[in-house]
Amino acid sequence: MSDSTLKAALILQREGAPRVGGDRIRLLRAIDAHGSIAGAAREVGLSYKAAWDAVGTLNNLFAQPLVEAAPGGRTGGGATVTRAGFALIDCFSMLETSLGKALSAINTGLATSPVGAVNTLWSLLMQTSTRNTYRCTVTKVTQGAVNAEIDLALTDGHVPLTAVITERSTEDMGLKEGAEVFALIKATFVMLMAGDDQGRVSACNRLTGTVAAREDGPVNSEITLDLGAGKTITAMITRKSAESLGLDVGATATALFKASHVIIAMP
Repeated sequence: MSDSTLKAALILQREGAPRVGGDRIRLLRAIDAHGSIAGAAREVGLSYKAAWDAVGTLNNLFAQPLVEAAPGGRTGGGATVTRAGFALIDCFSMLETSLGKALSAINTGLATSPVGAVNTLWSLLMQTSTRNTYRCTVTKVTQGAVNAEIDLALTDGHVPLTAVITERSTEDMGLKEGAEVFALIKATFVMLMAGDDQGRVSACNRLTGTVAAREDGPVNSEITLDLGAGKTITAMITRKSAESLGLDVGATATALFKASHVIIAMP
């Protein structure tokens, strides 16, 4: 007879943001054990790129970086888990313990009201395909006749982001100064400029950083910039453009994107 005992996997997620599950926590623990992303990737069975992307997602999602890494490719560079990273590991462990104690009660609820229980489980699995997701604070809301301009603060030391959304959306979400939100920018919306000389362009969002990773395909290249303070931004551009701009690892580049390309989600 099969085991009918309810089992669960803990997943932490805010609406519109990537999930944090046991796989990400195992990666953090492995980074602490090995002192590098490459070593941690081998332990948990991920490619170096997948592990690097996971670290970037985690650092972008939280107010403080969880991992401090020195880019060095698949065989070099070091990485350390920060105090914020260890705090997340500890909190996740405590939540897993509490979840274990609650399983019997959930099992009873599933037997008496299965539809409601299943809907709850599905809500925990919601994900977003947007690569660039940042936790921000609204610093200013400028109302217009049709649209509203929303000024956002990423973290200290970063250029603020600006989003333009409909006034109806602003009202529906109750956006006001001090509100905590998530800013989402598709990688295909991000343009790159070599160096930090941004010139005169209409894109109001400009973030300068260092190329931390480059993944080339037959047609496109995926470029990840290290913005400092544990933050990154990923752009998808043509391989020809990446080569002509000299966007190799270590090069300085500026990410540009329109305010209308910033999606705002409420936690």
